[in-house]
Amino acid sequence: MVETGVKELRLPVEADTVEFGRRLGGLLRAGDLVLLSGPLGAGKTALTRGIAEGLGVRGRVSSPTFVIAREHKAGPRGVALVHVDAYRLGGHLDELDDLDLDTELVDAAVVVEWGEGVAERLSDDHLLIRLTRLDDDVRVAELHPHGTWTARQLP
Repeated sequence: MVETGVKELRLPVEADTVEFGRRLGGLLRAGDLVLLSGPLGAGKTALTRGIAEGLGVRGRVSSPTFVIAREHKAGPRGVALVHVDAYRLGGHLDELDDLDLDTELVDAAVVVEWGEGVAERLSDDHLLIRLTRLDDDVRVAELHPHGTWTARQLP
C-alpha cells in the first residue's frame, strides 16, 4: 500500500542524487525540516551537497558525523543550512534537544541525516526522504511529505 503523497525517484548515478538535491534546495526556505533516512552509502550526504548548492549556502558540505551539526552561512537567497548527523545520537532525544534545532528552524533550513525516528518531533511539517541503494548502485528516493509539505510541489 502506498501512502498518499509519496513520490518515488530513481537516481541512477551520484550526479542524479546531487541534482535532485539541488532542485529541492531551490525550493527550501527558512523553517523547513528535511529528514534523511537510509543505510551507509545510500546517498544522504550527496543529497545534502545538492541541497546546499540549491540553497546557495557557503562552505563545503561533508558529513557532520564527528561534529554532529554544521551550519552553512546563507548565500544570496538568505537561507542558511544546518546539516545534522543524528547517527551518533543513538536515539537520545535529550542530546537532540541540546542542539537547539527548534531555534535553528526559525532562520535556516535543517537537514538531518539519520533523522527518521528521532527528529520528527522538531516539526509536524517535514519532508522525510528514505534513500535505498540497489544492487546495481541505483539509488531510490522515496519522498514522504508531512504537514504543510503535503500541499507543496516536490521536485
